[in-house]
Amino acid sequence: MRGPARAPHRSLLRALGLDVSDLDRPLIGIANSYNELIPGHMHLRSIADQVKSGVWQGGGVPLEFDVIGVCDGIAMNHAGMSYSLVSRENIADSVEIMVQAHGLDGLVLIPNCDKVVPGMVMAAARLDIPAVVMSGGPMLAGDYRGKRVDLKDVFEAVGAYFQGTITAEDLAELEECACPTCGSCAGLFTANSMSCLTEVLGLALPGDATIPAPYSARLALARRAGAQAVEVARQGWGARRFLSPAALRNALALDAALGCSTNTVLHLVAIANEAGQKLPVEAFNEVSGSTPHIVRLSPTGPNFMQDLDRAGGVMAVLNRLSERGLFDPSVPTVSGRTLGEQAAAAPVRDADIIRPLDRPHHATGGLAVLFGNLAPKGAVVKEAAVLPPMLTHRGPARVFDDEPSVVAAIEAGDIRPGSVVVIRYVGPKGGPGMPEMLTPTSALAGAGLDDRVALITDGRFSGASRGASIGHVSPEAADCGPIALVRDGDTIAIDIPSRRLDLEVAENELAQRRAAWRSPERELAGVLGRYVALVTGAERGAVLGGGGVATGAPVA
Repeated sequence: MRGPARAPHRSLLRALGLDVSDLDRPLIGIANSYNELIPGHMHLRSIADQVKSGVWQGGGVPLEFDVIGVCDGIAMNHAGMSYSLVSRENIADSVEIMVQAHGLDGLVLIPNCDKVVPGMVMAAARLDIPAVVMSGGPMLAGDYRGKRVDLKDVFEAVGAYFQGTITAEDLAELEECACPTCGSCAGLFTANSMSCLTEVLGLALPGDATIPAPYSARLALARRAGAQAVEVARQGWGARRFLSPAALRNALALDAALGCSTNTVLHLVAIANEAGQKLPVEAFNEVSGSTPHIVRLSPTGPNFMQDLDRAGGVMAVLNRLSERGLFDPSVPTVSGRTLGEQAAAAPVRDADIIRPLDRPHHATGGLAVLFGNLAPKGAVVKEAAVLPPMLTHRGPARVFDDEPSVVAAIEAGDIRPGSVVVIRYVGPKGGPGMPEMLTPTSALAGAGLDDRVALITDGRFSGASRGASIGHVSPEAADCGPIALVRDGDTIAIDIPSRRLDLEVAENELAQRRAAWRSPERELAGVLGRYVALVTGAERGAVLGGGGVATGAPVA
């Protein structure tokens, strides 16, 4: 920002209220996803104010700009859900545009909720700019007649209401108290899963993922994050420094230990792609196979993010994993310390929340990627959320080409125990936008069928989903993947321990069906039309073609 040629630029910056001394300081962009539509974002102005104070204290100049966000809960089960995953790419693009257009020296990223966290991290990786993530933090759990609850319980209560096991008054009371504060939903759903992984990737300061949104400790952390962003910029530590193959493997280990949302597969693959790394979906099975599942939060257990924070947070989980050398402690973090140094300073404070390695909830990690003739390129299930009777299952297919039809069938009591419900044409292209299937999974659970009915889809599931819910089936139906060829009554065999998903139909019969298959016709305009024209498969993170290109060695 020096020399005669930059006089016009300096003049415009002076119009912002800066003076000549400010122009020698690092210009730190504050990418704030504040809005009045999302509970996880409604308090982000106060977070941003503290971040900006920290940037000034650190010797930088904070320059705030806005970024969009979608509340998946509000977008669920209507046309809005097609825009959720699409927003991730828009978020990444908008951050890139603002940084490149204005020549910023560094970033503080202030996200919360499902696609905003990975979208902002993808932008930082793409730009390789110095960046610190400072999220809005998780919501506190609600209280319903003495029982702690969250949004998942409301979705499942809808199914219970339609089955007649609770009254309209019960549902209304639960609705009123399940989401009591600002913040991302209280369980280990996608938003909080991604914040945990961002912390272990070294892009956020310790505590960022777990300190509850209403706690004053989050404001203090925001000031520290702002100050540290200036130091990261001065050191020239671009985001890719922290997104090495070792760091990505660490993220997979934490994912396994926590039992994170299935959406983390999409987002980690996409982040790796932007960082120039290869992260095949098979790597999730490899790391999960050697990492025990030691933390059980909603939707798979009775505890919440506030309990994980009380037990020591993400770093305490790593401290536990260090007992068997299950993560690489040498990787750097934006704090200036190694990940191992941060973990060593975080003892486990509650062994019931963060279990000992010899007393895990499951011997292997929370997620599994299945392969077979129904999913040649993979399908993802949260194994930790599957009831034992459903880990292996064989049953007749009940096929639906959209979500509303299956929800209507569940509400009408028209799904028989033992069935394998198939929802297709809801993948990245077919959805479009790979909508989440939280409503049907919750309806099945609410109807008491989650121990007798499996659900398979080329769409995806909310982090709040539980049961034998297998998503991301690739190739998707819109690309004539095998899921497009399934017919009512076909036998589907699921073997999660063996990582298999198979359609028991003769290959010659499938060949005939494939020859007769025709792509459904539809007209899409605007952002959805552009998205469908460019989006890749779920096994590639549903990134847009022509974006980041992975050039490094595979992570595993």
